[in-house]
Amino acid sequence: MELAKVTSKGQVTIPVDIRKKLGIREGDKVLFVEEGNRIIIMNSTLVALKEAQKAFQGEAERVGLRDEQDVVDMIKEMRRENQQ
Repeated sequence: MELAKVTSKGQVTIPVDIRKKLGIREGDKVLFVEEGNRIIIMNSTLVALKEAQKAFQGEAERVGLRDEQDVVDMIKEMRRENQQ
């Protein structure tokens, strides 16, 4: 358990160990999520990445991408189409 003091402006310094565990660096944004009577602090970048992963889940199979070479081939084809 970590303890932090709130300033008169409502600012709180997140303890170093917590920042490390959340992967938070200077300039990062944090997300406050309310769950029942708790407020959870999260690294907003990681949350966004997880949401993107969920949104794209199954898309590779849907468009027929089986491996890295399929991705490379698709990008080459898209570049050819865009050059025309």
